[in-house]
Amino acid sequence: MNLHEYQGKSILKKYGVSVPVGIVANNPDEAVAAAKEIQKQTGSKNWAVKAQVHAGGRGKGGGVKIAKSLDEVRVYADQIIGMHLVTPQTKKEGKLVRRVLIEQNIYYPGPGKVEEYYLSILLNRGKGHNMVMYSPRGGMNIEAVAEETPDLIFIEEIDPKVELQAFQARRIAFNLNLNGVAFKEMVKFVNALYKAYVGLDASLFEINPVIKAADGKVYAADSKVVVDNNALFRHKDIVEMRDVEEEDPAEVEAGRYGLNFIKLNGNVGCMVNGAGLAMATMDMIKMSGGDPANFLDVGGTADAKRVEQAFRIILKDQSVKAILVNIFGGIVRCDRVAQGIVDAYHNIGEIDVPIIVRLQGTNAEEGKNLIDKSGLKVHSAILLEDAAQLVNEVVK
Repeated sequence: MNLHEYQGKSILKKYGVSVPVGIVANNPDEAVAAAKEIQKQTGSKNWAVKAQVHAGGRGKGGGVKIAKSLDEVRVYADQIIGMHLVTPQTKKEGKLVRRVLIEQNIYYPGPGKVEEYYLSILLNRGKGHNMVMYSPRGGMNIEAVAEETPDLIFIEEIDPKVELQAFQARRIAFNLNLNGVAFKEMVKFVNALYKAYVGLDASLFEINPVIKAADGKVYAADSKVVVDNNALFRHKDIVEMRDVEEEDPAEVEAGRYGLNFIKLNGNVGCMVNGAGLAMATMDMIKMSGGDPANFLDVGGTADAKRVEQAFRIILKDQSVKAILVNIFGGIVRCDRVAQGIVDAYHNIGEIDVPIIVRLQGTNAEEGKNLIDKSGLKVHSAILLEDAAQLVNEVVK
């Protein structure tokens, strides 16, 4: 589950992570009021006006502005709220901005130089433990840094038996070329951030950039926080932060019916039971020259109603030119799935997209008989390879 920047920072602050003073605003009037309150608290006369959407690269798309007066705060808030922000991480139509975050200026003058760093905490799935990845080259695409200057990417592997050690936090500050007050601030920052990561059951923290201000203080200038969905039952307060307007409508609808659905960019709709079989099905479609339009796992307890809803969700995608139903009847019964296919045809109306069905396992013969007697124009296949090839043929 993704969080907005302002939501992530509010959580980080509770764990002692230093973040700029910020207030979220839903319109220009609220933005100006927020700027006045921030000025009252911090004395800041410049403010960042930041679009709040689930996408990175907001600055490149015009979603982050620095206001040097209250009039500019109003102007920028009016420009950003309501815009469709296009970034390297959005679709071509962009994302609608519904609110902005007004923050204090942390690029204030002082005795030292302002520096930007990159820092993230994530799970190293290959090694089965957490790691801290960081670089003195922050504020830019970390992939570009890794490609052009790999020697500037550092990693601290975290032993799950002892978690983050004090010497590792100090080594991070050392590799970022810090000293004095900034060194101590970074050590404190890293320790607090890791405690937040573990306490939140997060799967990703990305702070880009981490700012060393001119007076040596360290701030999380940005925050990308992703919480593991499997741990949300332990964080009811986090569940309440979910913004479904930022998510794909089809994925939200699928979740209401207990369907595991992920939208992809192909033209072959997939309906499968079991994540492993779904992955194998998509692989076979690709190998036969097709392109999957989605990942959809109807689960082991699929009934006719759930199958019908799955059809409705797939058919909302105008790019789908064929649908492959691949069911292995272990827990789920093939005749129930077949009944769902028949019901979908009758309840949705005429479906002009070719449907290829492969049923194997429990009550597969009964399921095939249901479809055969229905009079529907459904292509049948026995082998998965045959089903994938048949999909490719009907798409062409």
